[in-house]
Amino acid sequence: MILPPKPPSRPDKVSLWHYAKLFRADLLSAQPARLYRAWMAEFRTPFFRSYLINQPELVQRVLKERPDDFPKSTRVNEGLRPLLGDSVFVTNGETWKRQRRIIDPAFEGGRLRVTFPAMWDAAEASAIRLEQQLGQEIDIESECSHVAADVIFRTLFSLPIEHHLARDVFEEFRIYQRSQPILNLAALIPLPRWMPRLFGKDTRRSAARIRALITELTQNRADEIAAGTAPEDLATKIMTTADPVTNERFTTEEMVDQVAIFFLAGHETSASTLSWALYLMALYPEWQDKLADEAQALEECDFAVMGKLRLSRDVFRETLRLYPPVPMMVRESACPEQMRERDIRKGSQLVISPWHLHRHERLWDNPDGFDPTRWQTENGKACQREAFIPFSAGARVCPGAGFAMIEGPLILSRILRDYHVAAGPVPVPVAHLTVRAKSGIRLTLTRRER
Repeated sequence: MILPPKPPSRPDKVSLWHYAKLFRADLLSAQPARLYRAWMAEFRTPFFRSYLINQPELVQRVLKERPDDFPKSTRVNEGLRPLLGDSVFVTNGETWKRQRRIIDPAFEGGRLRVTFPAMWDAAEASAIRLEQQLGQEIDIESECSHVAADVIFRTLFSLPIEHHLARDVFEEFRIYQRSQPILNLAALIPLPRWMPRLFGKDTRRSAARIRALITELTQNRADEIAAGTAPEDLATKIMTTADPVTNERFTTEEMVDQVAIFFLAGHETSASTLSWALYLMALYPEWQDKLADEAQALEECDFAVMGKLRLSRDVFRETLRLYPPVPMMVRESACPEQMRERDIRKGSQLVISPWHLHRHERLWDNPDGFDPTRWQTENGKACQREAFIPFSAGARVCPGAGFAMIEGPLILSRILRDYHVAAGPVPVPVAHLTVRAKSGIRLTLTRRER
């Protein structure tokens, strides 16, 4: 049986220096194999204690039952602050709650119908671009990044990726990603707030350039709103929504923070999952053919077609299980706690790893295998409730989760409707900002006979 690619694990015991080197190279292979079976594991450094929790009851306590007692850790996000500022991704407490009250209405279920035509147009544009590369071995991650960015700009600002501001933001993000911004010294060592974070030159320059471009887009939209000519897209909805508690709207600076995280989270995570989904379809051609047959329903832009893409949704969900785009989430204990007879000190780091939870050997049947039919089984349904968190869970669940579950299956189906994908070299999963392939994902596309 062919198994999807999985990174190697490190030896069980390594020095802090060795771990730091492994961590910088890849978050996934820096972890020991025992985490795929452990309910909880402790990691000590001279500076802090960290606990990885896999037991569903503990995950539920942290994410759903008492989220205010386990705020988001600021440590792992240190490297992202030059770009994200005080966005909803990094804030806690009342600031975060106010931001979510303003943002959430833009992503309510009914609004998916409003954004669907923009997603459809981006999928069509992607299929046209791919037609120019038939018969060539290409890095599909590049095209997935392109189409994911196109979706973001079309749904957020009603601009295709070809618009000069959209294109410039996209290109700067590629530079920003290569600078590995999350791998900052403060992620491993607690530093006082006054101490410089030693951000790389490329990280600082790209973050400043991206924020300047987003500021221009936001100010342009504010002018359109004032003139009554703004399109009814996500940016307009968010910028015109007042907090029902304070009656305040986002300032320009606050909106720039939020747009930055929409692009970083929405673009990066969608591109990652779509890339892996296409690779899995190349690896399992029988599933590729099933999705291609189902995709014949894609004839015209009609939101109702999503009800016909059930297999595509199951494949996309299985891809999210095997390759969760955000492999680890870090919370901090705001008070002393006890977990599995361990005393957790205030300020300890609590790591929830979708990567390990989704492949946990004591929870899932065939945890490392690709099986989209699992979601119809009792085990799959139980694990989906208790151990499937690609978009986090509870109060801090990703507001764009429903958005992603329309975008991903739609683009996947649209590509497979017209093209057959064949796999190149086996990719090695690595994680920095998201779970990507170490040397890209190489696929060859040919036209599918219909």
